[in-house]
Amino acid sequence: MIDCRTTLGIGLAGTCVLAVVVWLISVKRHDVSIVDSAWSLLVLVPPLTAAARLPAMELRGKVVLVLAGAWALRLSAHITRRHRGEPEDRRYREIRARNEPHFAVKSLYLVFGLQAVLAWVVALPLVAAVAGAAAWRPLDAAGSAWAVFGIVFEAVADAQLARFKADPAQRGRVMAQGLWRYTRHPNYFGEFCIWWGVWLCALSAGAAWTVLSPLLMSALLLRVSGVTLLERDIAERRPGYREYVRRTNAFFPGRPRP
Repeated sequence: MIDCRTTLGIGLAGTCVLAVVVWLISVKRHDVSIVDSAWSLLVLVPPLTAAARLPAMELRGKVVLVLAGAWALRLSAHITRRHRGEPEDRRYREIRARNEPHFAVKSLYLVFGLQAVLAWVVALPLVAAVAGAAAWRPLDAAGSAWAVFGIVFEAVADAQLARFKADPAQRGRVMAQGLWRYTRHPNYFGEFCIWWGVWLCALSAGAAWTVLSPLLMSALLLRVSGVTLLERDIAERRPGYREYVRRTNAFFPGRPRP
């Protein structure tokens, strides 16, 4: 058993160190979009530091750590590939314009510091599951299965969208195939499933209080940086999107409406 406060503190420190390293790279590149590629890796730091402090891990911890690693590495690689050769993301250009002069310095706390703290909060159930001493329970199996479902769902959605965007014949059209036929944001729904599944494992380890993590992630996906932000002006930029909205659920998958 390890001291919880010390473990969480070390995890936060490690996350902040990585955030500073990524910030320095962003200053050199004049592009803070790199934080998106680093986001999942920031989340991975706290459970890794917790695992490093343990003399041995229960099965729950090993399973959750493998799932977290698979999620983090895939998502980081996907976002890195997607952004390669592209200019700074429009969201960050807007933040930059509002905070000049000296945005390079301000971005350390406006972007990277904020992301580090959010990543640490999101990682709380991972740390609890990795460090938990309780034996494996059926709830762990349910949570792990739900997280695996979310990881696969998100990966398939991302792959489908990448193929769609790579097809010149689809330029300017709305993606409404595969999983995108049943929800306008299948990748976000997959992410939602991952964090509620991980929380079930933390709950099994006796850390119900870490529900703050999936609640925060749900709010981000549904109301802050996910669905709401992405759909703010997409109808003006994509002909046919209003019709897609009319017949397709925003978040939770469902049959397309006639």
